[in-house]
Amino acid sequence: MKVLQTIAGFGAKSGGTSTCTYDLLKALQQIGCDTELLTPNIKGSNDSLMGVGENWIKTVDNDSISPYGYSNNIKRFLQNSNYDIYHTNGLWMHCNHITCAIARKKGTPYIITPHGMLYPDALKRSYWKKWPLIQLFFKEDIMKAACMHATCTQEMENIRAFGYKGPVAVIGNPANIPSYINELKGRDKSSKLMTFGFLGRLHPRKKVENLLYGIAKCPLEKQKQIHLVIMGKGDEQYESFLRKEVEHLGLSKNVEFKGFVNGREKFEQLSQLHALFVPSDFENFGMIITEALACKTPVFASLGTPWEELNKRGCGWWMDRTTENIAKVMTQIAEMPIEEIDAMGERGRKLVEEKFTAESVAIQMQELYKWILGKAEKPEFVYL
Repeated sequence: MKVLQTIAGFGAKSGGTSTCTYDLLKALQQIGCDTELLTPNIKGSNDSLMGVGENWIKTVDNDSISPYGYSNNIKRFLQNSNYDIYHTNGLWMHCNHITCAIARKKGTPYIITPHGMLYPDALKRSYWKKWPLIQLFFKEDIMKAACMHATCTQEMENIRAFGYKGPVAVIGNPANIPSYINELKGRDKSSKLMTFGFLGRLHPRKKVENLLYGIAKCPLEKQKQIHLVIMGKGDEQYESFLRKEVEHLGLSKNVEFKGFVNGREKFEQLSQLHALFVPSDFENFGMIITEALACKTPVFASLGTPWEELNKRGCGWWMDRTTENIAKVMTQIAEMPIEEIDAMGERGRKLVEEKFTAESVAIQMQELYKWILGKAEKPEFVYL
């Protein structure tokens, strides 16, 4: 069994889609599932390709034209390829469509992982660009897929709402648990400061300003204890807006803009938080949530994320991201004994170890591939 996954961009700064794809593919290699990745090389010098040196990563010169990313090099590689299954990550790019189209032409089954791109909020963004692509290519690509891969039941519901009636596999993204996870510094238990964090691409839909307004609503004596670390880069206008709001609200002593963090520094920062806040309009899965939980850090996640388990497992808060709720949770954490915060963190780590390790996710994906090829019974995570 030989599988080819494809992705339109695989840069270190591309965000969660690239990261979770890399982690899954690396884990598939480790369990002996022959899966390769096709991606165009990085254009420019402000980013770098993930997994440089991995022999399972197949790159072509980046000849992409237009925002759609039309690439003759990707097309040529796929035409000359021979795999048992094709599996594309994402939608709306030429790399995604041509993977499906050539697989159909070869009579080979293919899978699409939309990575949240069929959520209503995601579809609405630049819909005038997506509508013709849907009509010309992607409606057929989706409807004729051998299987769609959703990372949570909420995403499966959105795939069904789009009109797809075939099999949907619900397999979560793998948690990135580095080998040095138990060497991380952790929270400073001698400090009276409550360190909260946001980590992700800075974009208006992330609603980072709600954290600022939440701090402003906290009782003054609690507000003095709060230190918010904003980690990430992205929309420069939005970052400028956030900085102006910090000044306007008089929170200069409370808020630190850390910029882009990655690798060990990212996990060190996560481990030192008393809580990570994810107030986004929506997140398909939220890789940063599993990463924080792996660091034994409780998480506040908005209802726009599929993370009800934070409440069920007692390792965080899954609730409406109103400024009142954010202020309430921040105040609650500030009043908690550190032992209680640590206990929440332990429960979060246990949840990740039980459900989201890279190996367990890779085993499920391998089972899916075997089932599609008629070599195994239907897994329980596949819904017909």
